[in-house]
Amino acid sequence: MSNKTNDKIVYLIGAGPGEPKLLTIKGAEALARADVVVYDRLVHPAVLKLAKAGAEIIYVGKEASNHTMKQEDINRLLVEKAKEGKTVARLKGGDPFVFGRGGEEVEELVKEGIPFEIIPGITSAIAVPAYAGIPVTHRKLSSTLGIFTGHEDPAKGESSIKWDKISTGIDTLVFLMGVENLPNIVSQLVENGRPKETPVALIRWGTRVQQKTIVGTLETIVEQVEKAGFKSPAITIVGDIVGLRDNLRWFDNKPLFGKKIIVTRSREQASVLTEKLEALGAEVIEFPVIKIVPPEDTSSIDMAIRILGAYKWIVFTSANGVEWFIRHLKRHGLDVRAMGGARLAAIGPATAAALERYGLKVDYMPSEYIAEAVARDFPGKIAHRRILIARAKDAREVLPEKLAEKGADVEVAAVYETVIEDSDAASIRDMLASGEIDTITFTSSSTVKNFVSLIGDAKLAESVTIACIGPVTAETATEHGLKPDVVADEYTIDGLVEAILAHQ
Repeated sequence: MSNKTNDKIVYLIGAGPGEPKLLTIKGAEALARADVVVYDRLVHPAVLKLAKAGAEIIYVGKEASNHTMKQEDINRLLVEKAKEGKTVARLKGGDPFVFGRGGEEVEELVKEGIPFEIIPGITSAIAVPAYAGIPVTHRKLSSTLGIFTGHEDPAKGESSIKWDKISTGIDTLVFLMGVENLPNIVSQLVENGRPKETPVALIRWGTRVQQKTIVGTLETIVEQVEKAGFKSPAITIVGDIVGLRDNLRWFDNKPLFGKKIIVTRSREQASVLTEKLEALGAEVIEFPVIKIVPPEDTSSIDMAIRILGAYKWIVFTSANGVEWFIRHLKRHGLDVRAMGGARLAAIGPATAAALERYGLKVDYMPSEYIAEAVARDFPGKIAHRRILIARAKDAREVLPEKLAEKGADVEVAAVYETVIEDSDAASIRDMLASGEIDTITFTSSSTVKNFVSLIGDAKLAESVTIACIGPVTAETATEHGLKPDVVADEYTIDGLVEAILAHQ
């Protein structure tokens, strides 16, 4: 331990095999405390988002023939940052002590008297086969498991791997990062008694949506890999256990597996759609193009709240409208009791659910979740009845106009407004231009308008599937040069997901 009082701790954190949600809770907590984050090539970008604001992020990734920083320099960097009085998170793919050279880094910390803590990670040797439907052990097929480095150079004098012992002495063999050395691995196993018919699997980018798997035998796998142009990072699994993949594969069987989908909802709302798409196997890129903010002019809602008891109906056209209406009530020192005997209308189930979270019963919800249907099917006699619509600023005028035509005394209160989010449009343009994106989702007209404004050229999305939550959003997309390919029958997030699935 260091005697210097300004030294902070260094956390060696196993970031897991690739899927960011496989990071341990303890690893995430340590990462959130770090002043400096030093990370490797195989760490998923989403994991870095868990770092605290203002943390220094340093990439030290290494791949074949291209080392950003030598190991000795990495060791020195960790020491220097700790001696600056900073808490350091050293993020390493998989587990830091499973061929991660974590031991060398810790030795340097010990030598310099730097406090450290090891936070293990889920090693790719186990997780990646599992995501490919290959259990590394099985009561009937594999009672022994060996994990080996695949980095050994066939040109060096003598291998440190006891090929004569492992080739026939271990049921399941897992080689990490051994694509370039695959011919040597195969020849050593066969020459030392492993049958040529032994099943082999190579899995690239395991646990991520880019995961690719090739299955063959020791006799065929080298040719298969060369023909497919298979590159690292990948692991190799040798053994009869590979034969279980056909029945046990699950991850790459998901209906949206491998699809790259853009979600344009606001940051606060994106998670619901993101989680549903990811659960179906998609890779989701959150590109929030709108930000929900309080209206610059609050006079309409302030006036409405002062006479809230006068309204016979309060109509909510979005879950956002509900949330912001409640915020305005609180700003005035009130709660939902101030709504008195007003009946409540919700445009759809998401809006109704938002009201129910506050213990508010919905009296009316149309069968079709658009403004036209709200007005068309509004229950009872509303002539000369006072109706308040709590909605976004600059929303469509269809609803107040149609209710007014029925004789209602309609007042509109802007409880929030949407503005363009300052998102990373450049990277999205690059992905669209390179053909990486499969689908773009739009959940409102404002997401369409802001997306086109940020991207600058709707033609970039010509070859991409455009998925809209309903006909109003689809109409806006068409007006802005985007061709809607998917329009949900039910104008909800679940309906949008179902429509995307049906389009595949």
